[in-house]
Amino acid sequence: MIFNYLKSVIVLISICSISTLATAQDDDQPERIDIKPRPAKKFYSSNALDACIFSTSTLQKPGVTKLSTLRFSYILNFGFNFNYDFNKHLGVFTGIGIKNIGFIDKIGDSTIKRRVYTIGAPVGIKFGNLKKRTYGFIGGGVDLPFNYREKGFIKRGKKDKFNEWFSDRTELIMPYVFAGISLDPGIAFKIQYYPTNFMNTDFTETSSGALPVITKPYAGYNVNLILLSIGFDIRYTKAGTPKSVLVAAK
Repeated sequence: MIFNYLKSVIVLISICSISTLATAQDDDQPERIDIKPRPAKKFYSSNALDACIFSTSTLQKPGVTKLSTLRFSYILNFGFNFNYDFNKHLGVFTGIGIKNIGFIDKIGDSTIKRRVYTIGAPVGIKFGNLKKRTYGFIGGGVDLPFNYREKGFIKRGKKDKFNEWFSDRTELIMPYVFAGISLDPGIAFKIQYYPTNFMNTDFTETSSGALPVITKPYAGYNVNLILLSIGFDIRYTKAGTPKSVLVAAK
């Protein structure tokens, strides 16, 4: 009887020992804890969407109403955008950039190219697949001209040109609206329209001579620029990468 009792105690102790050992081994294993994936960065910077610019204008002047001759520029069209994505389908952006914009004015056999370098800031909304850079965008902005350039010539004859810093020949503030699309892998097409007059119709100049004459060379002009730009969406900062985490249980 005593033997049977001891036998039962030994069996019970053995079962408890095996159970304890199994629990200890489980405690030594790392435990996967559900941690919310780290979200991607919502703020990031990229290049501005202007690169090569084709421009024309609705040109009105005494006796003339037409679209001006198409103009192409690629020098000094650059900038930076600052982006904030609410999610993978909707975001906003702003930035700062420099553009070379203007129009070609033909007067008989003469051609005059009038243009300005501007610094400006856009504000826009993006919608689509932002991660794959396939999306549309709309917005507006303001450009401030800081250098005016004018070049005139008759056919292939001698060219006359000059430039002025912070000239009064154009309006001091040039607001605009824009719309466009970005296609994978980040080629962007944008159309931009300036609803206000490019030229300052109140600008006056005085001729030299014994009897100086004051004239308004741009009186009667109404020039609204239309731009088509082609650029690349190059991002300078990357989004964060979600990580799964293994944490050893204490």
